[in-house]
This record gives sequence, structure tokens and C-alpha cells, in this order.
Amino acid sequence: MENLISLVNKIQRACTALGDHGEASALPTLWDSLPAIAVVGGQSSGKSSVLESIVGKDFLPRGSGIVTRRPLVLQLHKIDEGGREYAEFLHLPRKRFTDFAAVRKEIQDETDRETGRKRQISSVPIHLSIYSPNVVNLTLIDLPGLTKVAVEGQPDSIVQDIENMVRSYIEKPNCIILAITPANQDLATSDAIKISREVDPTGERTFGVLTKIDLMDKGTDAVDMLEGRAYRLKYPWVGVVNRSQADINKNVDMIAARRREREYFSNTPEYKHLSHRMGSEHLAKMLSKQLEAVIKSKIPGIQSLISKTIAEIEAELSRLGKPIAADDGGKLYSIMEICRSFDQIFKEHLDGVRPGGDKIYNVFDNQLPAALKRLQFDKQLSMENIRKRITEADGYQPHLIAPEQGYRHLIESSLTTIRGPAEAAVDVVHSLLKDLVHKAISETLDLKQYPGLRVEVGKAAIDSLEKMKEESKKATLQLVDMECGYLTVDFFRKIPQDVDKGGNPTHSIFDRYNDSYLRRIGSNVLSYVNMVCASLRHSIPKSIVYCQVREAKRGLLDHFFTELGKLEPKRLSSLLNEDPAIMERRSGLAKRLELYRSAQAEIDAVAWSK
Repeated sequence: MENLISLVNKIQRACTALGDHGEASALPTLWDSLPAIAVVGGQSSGKSSVLESIVGKDFLPRGSGIVTRRPLVLQLHKIDEGGREYAEFLHLPRKRFTDFAAVRKEIQDETDRETGRKRQISSVPIHLSIYSPNVVNLTLIDLPGLTKVAVEGQPDSIVQDIENMVRSYIEKPNCIILAITPANQDLATSDAIKISREVDPTGERTFGVLTKIDLMDKGTDAVDMLEGRAYRLKYPWVGVVNRSQADINKNVDMIAARRREREYFSNTPEYKHLSHRMGSEHLAKMLSKQLEAVIKSKIPGIQSLISKTIAEIEAELSRLGKPIAADDGGKLYSIMEICRSFDQIFKEHLDGVRPGGDKIYNVFDNQLPAALKRLQFDKQLSMENIRKRITEADGYQPHLIAPEQGYRHLIESSLTTIRGPAEAAVDVVHSLLKDLVHKAISETLDLKQYPGLRVEVGKAAIDSLEKMKEESKKATLQLVDMECGYLTVDFFRKIPQDVDKGGNPTHSIFDRYNDSYLRRIGSNVLSYVNMVCASLRHSIPKSIVYCQVREAKRGLLDHFFTELGKLEPKRLSSLLNEDPAIMERRSGLAKRLELYRSAQAEIDAVAWSK
């Protein structure tokens, strides 16, 4: 079974390579959920020396003031005995460093690339992996040293900036705090203990390390601190003896330094009884064991987070749509499928599966009848106009029995006004169909993926609707014209004549132009027009549905499909041009999904084998 810490290291490296740390999300990132050890201490507290002692190599920049100006995520990987030691930086993939002086220079250069050479700081971490048979599996995060004053060239805010950066790491409940404190400093003034106590008041996840024990004043010792009487933590304090500056200048190697450290604690009477839990080697082993224990305890939470994040990524990938096919045939097929999806959604709106189609029925059931009722025939059927029309129709010779031509002229002029409501009904239905096209486009997820195709589909659909509108308008107005062109004779045959009503047939022909007679004509014409309106109220919707709604359902994109087959490959490809940001987002999500699934499988395997 793969070592738990190595597994977490691998997941952390993959998360970092994909930028999956610190990214805004509704869920915590996998990186944030993985346990790690943050190294905290004031400037010149001996942090760098402790890390180098744990690693067994000189590899960290040295100097006065703030040397660590960016977080250093240090992952240690134990390899088989006899294997060659080497280091790798995440920002320099596939480049191995076997010279650790070059590692130190690269850390310094990479820090300067991000922060400049003016001692500025940055929260962007450097990721370094070291492979050696002389280390334990461990992940350590070296943070900038806490300071109390800004030096020349640094902003006044740097003190608070460093503290905020340190807090952002050690506030996480999965973070183990390695608090570095010099033994020759009053524990009450320790920067590391002060900030650790604020975020971990019970000391449940804080490990205290005392450095510079060998540099304490004569007659003093660190026993009270090491035994926890000065400040108690859950875990015992560990004392270390780092190389002196003279040792560093003489290039004393780490193996010799570790041996001298062991000898110091074994041979110093004050610390002899504590020697079994003192020194850098014990510290590394203790931290590795504790980190593995924490990881084991956090596995259920990590599993839950991974499952939630996988679901979140899959949902977003679904919203972004599938990647584009490479070949022309595949592209054509993709376009056709997307268009069919759009067409189906459009039909669902018309058929009531989705909202919108009911508004068309409202036009037929309410708006058209109301418009017909609002028609004013007063002008056409005023006494003056009736007399004028009858007289004009008679010409030089008055009518003998009934003014037929006058009737026809009055009826035709009245029926012509129905063209307005009929044409308006066509236009309103056309507008509603256009709205449904826009709704269907917005609800077709794949069209959001391809702006060019979305525009073309929308344009083609609207163009088709325009043609259908013109045909519908022509057919609908023909219905009105038909009524004007041929009157229903039976209606007039049923109108009672004067004789039938007891009228006097001997009246002068000129008496028939009196008001009573003209009012009867107007009443007859109005009755006929109302009959026609009642008939058109039912036939106009049939014409509109047949010419517009039915045709839109049957072949809204027929012309587009015909033209699609004629397109050149380059033009076909342009329809599937995506927003580069979406393509980049999908690619990143796909890689992240692969990472999370791999992590899920490996962590599940570890969980099952516990």
C-alpha cells in the first residue's frame, strides 16, 4: 500500500499543477482539506536550520532580515537506500536538481521573479519536492518569519502582511503547527507561541521546537520548557541543536551535524534523561507519524469533499457542453443534433410542455374577437353614407325593387375594415413565435457553447417565421376578400320585404329614400357584416395556425439544414467556434475531474485497507 503521506503529497502536487488551491468555490478545495505542517517562527529563530536538519541538506537561502519571502511547500519523499538524492520544482517540470546549492539559488531566483529584489513578500508558494533515502515522508510549509518592524525598502504594512499570511495557513483545522522558538529567548515573547496560541488555544495541533539550546547562558537550561512546565502543549516539546555559523562556513555536513546533536543531548547532564526524544531525527519521525495519523483521521471528510467536488465539476462540465468533434462529418452531425434539440424545445413550447404556447390561443380566443367587436361601422352605415352609396349605385336610373348594388357597396366597404384585425392577429402570432424562438435558443444549452451557431440558428428561424408570416397574411386576408367578393344570397332572401310586412307597394319610388327606408338598409347590412365577422372569427385562427404555427412545427429550420449541407468545411467549423474562455475552463475542469477521480480511488483503497 502506498504511504499515506506520499499519496497526499501526490494529490497536493496535482492540485497545485491544476491551480486547484485557493480558487473561489462553493466548496473548500481539496488542497485546503489535506493535512500539512506549517513551520512558524520569528526571524532568526532557526527555522531554516531546523528544516535543513530534517532534510539533511543545505538548500535554503540565508542572510539577514526577511530571507523567506514566499511560502515554500516542501515535500519529502523517502526512496530506497542507494538511490540518488535529487530535487524538483513544480515550476520547472522534468528538471532534476542534484546540486543542492543550485536548489538554493533557484529558490532565491524564483522568489525574486515574483517579488522583485526589494524584500517584498508574496503569498504565491514555491513547491519543492526532495527525494532521498535519508528523509521520512513529510510535507512541510516554510512560512516567512514573523517580524515586529519593517526595514528599509519594505512597506509599513509588511509586519501585518506576514502575520496575515501565516494565519491563512495555520487557521485551517487540518494544519499542524510547528512553532519554532529560540531557547535563549523568553518564551513569553515568542512570536511563534503567541500566534499559535491564538489559533490553537488548547495546543491540540501545535508542536513546540526549541532551537539554540546550546547557546543559552551558562547556568541556565531549557528543561522547564522541554518538560512542558513553562508552557504546556498536548505533545512534548522537542529540542534541537543546529549547526553554528562557523559549522556552516566550514561546510560541516548534515550527517556529522546530526551525530554531534545526538552526542550533545546524550552527554549533557541536564538533558540526558530527555535525549530519547530530542534532536532533528526524532522531530522528523514524530512529525511524519503525527501527519499520517491526522491524515487517517481526516479520510472520511476528505472522501466526502472529493465526492461533492466531483459532482460539482460534472455538473459544470454538463453546463459547458461536450467538446467539439474533430472531423467535418462529426461537426455536421453535432450541428444537426444541436439544432434538433433546439427544434424539440421550440415544439414543446407550442405544445404546452413548456410555457408560451397558450399565449397564441389567447390571441384567437380573446384578442381577435375583441378587435372585431371594436370595429366601428358607424361611418359606413351613417344615413348620409347609405343615401350616397344607394344613389351612386343607382346611377341615372333608380332601382326598381331593392338597391342591390348599393347593398354590395355598403357591405364591401364595411367588410374591408376586418382586414385590420385579421392582419394584426397574424402579426401578434408572429411576434409570439419569435419570442418562443428566443426562449428555445436560451434553453438549448449546447447553443450557449457556440455563439456563432446560436446566431445562425436564430437568424434562420426568424427568417423562416417571416416567410410564414407573409404566407399567413396573404391567406388570411384572402378569407376577408372572399367574403367581399361573394355575398351569401340566402341571407338576403330571408329578409322580409315591404309587401310581406303589409307595406304599400303603390308608394312612389322616391319615398324609398326616406330615413326609415335607409335605416332598414343599414340594419340589414350590419346584420350581414356581423354574420361574416362571426364566421371569420373561426376561420382566421385556422388560417394562421395552418400557415404559421403548423409550418413552424413542421419545418422551422428546413432551409437552414439545406444550406448547411452546402457549406465549406472552414465555414462549418466557424459555426462551432467556442469562446476561448469556455474551452480553457472545460479543459481545466476535465483535468481536475481526472485528478479528483484518481484521488478518490486511491483514498478509497487506503480507507478499505485500514
